[in-house]
Amino acid sequence: MPTAPSLKKSLVIACGALAHEITTLVRLNQWHHLEIQCLPASLHNHPHLIAPAVRERVRQSREAFDSIFVAYADCGTGGQLDAVLAEEQIERLPGAHCYEFFWGSQAFLDRHDREPGIFYLTDFLARHFDRLVMEDLGIKRHPELLETYFSAYTKLIYLAQTSSKETLQLARSAAQALGLEFEHIRTGYGELETSLTVFCGDSITKEI
Repeated sequence: MPTAPSLKKSLVIACGALAHEITTLVRLNQWHHLEIQCLPASLHNHPHLIAPAVRERVRQSREAFDSIFVAYADCGTGGQLDAVLAEEQIERLPGAHCYEFFWGSQAFLDRHDREPGIFYLTDFLARHFDRLVMEDLGIKRHPELLETYFSAYTKLIYLAQTSSKETLQLARSAAQALGLEFEHIRTGYGELETSLTVFCGDSITKEI
């Protein structure tokens, strides 16, 4: 006699910078079979550590999950993450950076070609700008580093996942702190939601 459809136990290994957005999507879409495990967002300041950290987490989790997806873009690893994921036969989010898949690759590439000197913020980066940029890059302790890091930038674009007025103000303040022109674009969750939806659909199976 046929049984009710069952869900595989699935894991998303995510960048900590996407934790809030992914957990929101899990709640809204009722992906109850999905477990989220986040690696530290601070790895973005040390991208050479991302691929080894993802590999370690994948290998620790193989036996406990039926399927695994990696919620990272390349994130500055220079292809090292893709090499690890090819070895492990696991897929990841599309694009080179999180702001690319939030906005959409074509829109990002078109704008990047026209204006290469853009610094991007997402909701997470706007909320944690002071810690991840001003503190972790040492600018608070050594203000002269601001010119070293940001002299090539002319504009800050805030790619907003939500309509939070508080986060918008934080993004404006970040642009002011960096001395950059400010632009606000509402993207929603973009290809983050699309990719997770595909992964979750592939995670559903019927047992006969």
